[in-house]
Amino acid sequence: MNLQTRRYTPEEYLEQEETADYKSEYRDGEIIPMTGGTTNHNEIALNLASYLKLHLRRQNYKVYIGDVRLWIPRYHLYTYPDVMLIQGRPMYMGANTTTVTNPLLIAEVLSKSTQNYDQGDKFAAYRSIPELQEYILIDQAQFWVMQHTKTEEGNWLLSECKGEQSRLRLSSVEFEIDFRDIYEGVDFEEPGHHDPDKEG
Repeated sequence: MNLQTRRYTPEEYLEQEETADYKSEYRDGEIIPMTGGTTNHNEIALNLASYLKLHLRRQNYKVYIGDVRLWIPRYHLYTYPDVMLIQGRPMYMGANTTTVTNPLLIAEVLSKSTQNYDQGDKFAAYRSIPELQEYILIDQAQFWVMQHTKTEEGNWLLSECKGEQSRLRLSSVEFEIDFRDIYEGVDFEEPGHHDPDKEG
């Protein structure tokens, strides 16, 4: 028996999201429920967004966290990045102010269930956003950040930093932050987490 996944229009998805008890992503006709974030995940996203917002206050930037939706037309994707930075005015999809289209920077906190998607198909979709200049991936189980930056030629370069003494320096905006500030309040001993350095 061939069970076909029901395909939804973007309009049907948006209508469902208005009344849903939890957030879902829309991927080219499919509606995918998003898993709840851990407390570590929340701490990291909030830390980065807070420091960014404080550093860029009274400048022409907007910082948003996980409740603001992003629309990527080329991939027919609606998603909720952990942190988005927009330069200037947000460009909205539709008549309301729930969905934006023009982030300069996106940051995602990695979890075991989403890390392959965040580094693969999702990043491919993000790269299609003309305004996007930087994509930051933050591991929540160890001091580890992957930084993708767009060159003037339109290529994407990857750099990685590991270790508690490291520092993240953004290229899309003038901003630096110590890993200790990114990971402030994070408990690596939280159930379900492991320290790879202590294994083995």
